[in-house]
Amino acid sequence: MRSNLLPIAKEGWNYLAGAVASFLLFALFDLNLLQFLAFVTTLFFVFIFRNPERASMLYQENSVVSPVDGVVALIEELQNENSYAYKVEVQSSYLNVALLRAPFTSSLEKIELHKGARLSAIKSLSKDINENVKLTFIDAKTSNKIKIVHRLKQSIKGIDIDAIKGQNLLQGSRYGFVLNGVTELYLPHNFRINIGIGNELRASESLIGYFTTDKKKS
Repeated sequence: MRSNLLPIAKEGWNYLAGAVASFLLFALFDLNLLQFLAFVTTLFFVFIFRNPERASMLYQENSVVSPVDGVVALIEELQNENSYAYKVEVQSSYLNVALLRAPFTSSLEKIELHKGARLSAIKSLSKDINENVKLTFIDAKTSNKIKIVHRLKQSIKGIDIDAIKGQNLLQGSRYGFVLNGVTELYLPHNFRINIGIGNELRASESLIGYFTTDKKKS
């Protein structure tokens, strides 16, 4: 992924430029109400597309950090899944930073982007037809892997993944953008979870847990 150290994520540049242009146009024609609305819209875009720097946390080896900002809504033990033992669901909103960050130093083994609807999460069909992306991260040295599914809720912006299959990513590096979505993390049997339901997470800073040395055979 290309570096972007600007305070606004590149995914929001077109939105912000349009809002600023509208503000200047309305100011030129002295359309006060529309000028005010354009100004509020500009502030809104600055907020939702903000791109803050995050500290590099010094967790021990085999650590996994959160790929998203949000609140832990579910931790489930999977009974009929050979590859993964746990599912963690994180709910994100417009109040959260929308940038995605690599959970551990790894390479992208798989990317599946499915375009779709942007229904509210309370709609029963949202899990089946909403836009989503499935990614698998793997450490070639240890074979540790996790699967992450990002699914949109009601959002003004589609999913952006700024990484390619096979790309190596350092823990905490940016790999995409999801505005107002649900994230599911599928964790393997040799994983020790370090979070609880209701915990607030910050991408690249909040510890999800650790891979252990014991592995369950499929």
